[in-house]
Amino acid sequence: MRNLNLDQLQTLIAIADLGTFAAAAQALHLAAPTVSLHIKEMESRLDAHLVVRGRRQAELTPAGQLLVHEGRQLLLASDDLIERVRRHASGREGIVRVGVSAGVSTRLLPRVLEALAQRSPGVEIRLEAVGSTESIQRLKAGTLDIGIVANPQPPSAEIHLAPWRNDPMVALLPAAWDAPVYVTPDWLASRRWASFAPATQMHGLIAGWFGQAGHHPRPFLTLSYPGALKSLAVASQCAALLPFEEVEDLQAAEGVQICHLEPPLMRPMAVAHRHQPAPNPAIDSVLAVLADFASG
Repeated sequence: MRNLNLDQLQTLIAIADLGTFAAAAQALHLAAPTVSLHIKEMESRLDAHLVVRGRRQAELTPAGQLLVHEGRQLLLASDDLIERVRRHASGREGIVRVGVSAGVSTRLLPRVLEALAQRSPGVEIRLEAVGSTESIQRLKAGTLDIGIVANPQPPSAEIHLAPWRNDPMVALLPAAWDAPVYVTPDWLASRRWASFAPATQMHGLIAGWFGQAGHHPRPFLTLSYPGALKSLAVASQCAALLPFEEVEDLQAAEGVQICHLEPPLMRPMAVAHRHQPAPNPAIDSVLAVLADFASG
């Protein structure tokens, strides 16, 4: 097989650009005999005459001109491939599949993505909205790389689970409601409120808050996304229990009011990923960025 040697190709291009074997040798930090050997071996490999040595200049044959023209693109592609491999090895390039449960703030995720783009611009996150239980199952199956899930989760030898955030829940209410300073289960149980869908662990968290006070009210509406619940309260349709980080941008808004809960309700979350037999720099980069956003 007559494969091209890229070092020899670079030597030929240097001769084409600089005009002489001596100038190419100086620019490439090679001995003059090495430059001559590069050309001789490449001509033998390709069975083609590439360079005509003149008394003052070296001139390319038509075959040499074709090789230099196409070879420039080949060297550029080679340089690009080397850089991509280096970026991938250092964790600055790769695709990471991240499962996100309903409790994750829609305001927090853009900040995480922005931080990752600054730290590792070549790493692409593919977000998938999946429940915590499904995230764990897909991590085990290998169809997700990282899951942001409700905490706690059943222990598994295959999955590493690390606490991530423990954020307070608040009540987002229409501004027209005459609300107490602290919203209690007794007060909210008799009013119209919306909750996360029953399949989510956020639904169970809120149901437990009511249940501790002896209530089991039926929500006015159930939805899977915190942004949709937030919109209902803003439109004065009902109350919504949400993580504070989801609604902190509304603290000065006129159409809603934010009330803390009594007793307090916290939303614990964890970052889950498979135990890796070998390091994966791209996944490690995403985990490092998520660690920067840990709290509680």
